[in-house]
Amino acid sequence: MHRTVMLALGSVGVGVVVLALKYLAYWITGSVALYSDALESVINIVAAGAAVVALRVSAMPADDNHPFGHSKAEYFSSVIEGVLIVIAALAILREAYHTLGAPQPLQAPAEGLALNALATLINGIWSWVLIREGRRLRSLALVADGKHLLTDVVTSLGVFAGVVLVGLTGWLILDPLLAALVALNILWSGWKLVRESVGGLMDESVPQEELDRIRAVIFEHAQGAYQAHDLRTRHAGRRTFIEFHLVVAGQMPVRDAHAICDRLEAALHETVANSTVTIHVEPEDKAKVSDVYVP
Repeated sequence: MHRTVMLALGSVGVGVVVLALKYLAYWITGSVALYSDALESVINIVAAGAAVVALRVSAMPADDNHPFGHSKAEYFSSVIEGVLIVIAALAILREAYHTLGAPQPLQAPAEGLALNALATLINGIWSWVLIREGRRLRSLALVADGKHLLTDVVTSLGVFAGVVLVGLTGWLILDPLLAALVALNILWSGWKLVRESVGGLMDESVPQEELDRIRAVIFEHAQGAYQAHDLRTRHAGRRTFIEFHLVVAGQMPVRDAHAICDRLEAALHETVANSTVTIHVEPEDKAKVSDVYVP
């Protein structure tokens, strides 16, 4: 089983444990803010399950119907997760609105906060693991899941501070107000995740920093060619697609032009992990203002 799938399955298990702790914290306190925190954990579990499916599909090799592979399946997982986050935020806002009219005193806040703190610690550690491993493995689904959990950690810390404040001041209205603030934070997180995933589905170019690095590699390893132009890039899950035109002398033997392309592909593969490189060779009369000038 691929490591990305194992990590996604681990997220399901961690999510179940965290949900149990957070719901127990809500059950013994009656805090709407803690309820909102627990509800987000339900979304974490569903999203982790979607990530497992997406990662298994994305790991499938290319076939006749999908010659470029299945790596974009991870984007669908991220979109689903973003939509679920938005739904959770709206549900929390609804609960907070109904509680504003008749806020209830909290029961056993110390015990509830202790359970919530333990759940937050578990989430914090696991989010760090997911983001680190997701970036190393170039898995958007794992990074998205890790960032979502990190948002949950920040939310939980805010809830913790708010519930402590309710206990110290006796201002019961702070509980539903805090839940509403949590919901707005979750809503913003969901929107950003959907936006990033849709960008991947729409074949956005790689970030400028990575694009500059690709240009530099072409410049350094294209000796023998005149120029490179029409550089295009895109991400598809863990894969990065790089395409450009390479201008060489019209009389250059095919073998020599092919050797330049092989050198470029090897350098790009070494610089950009999981990359697919396509080079279109052209004679010098096709030269134009280029993306990369070759010495």
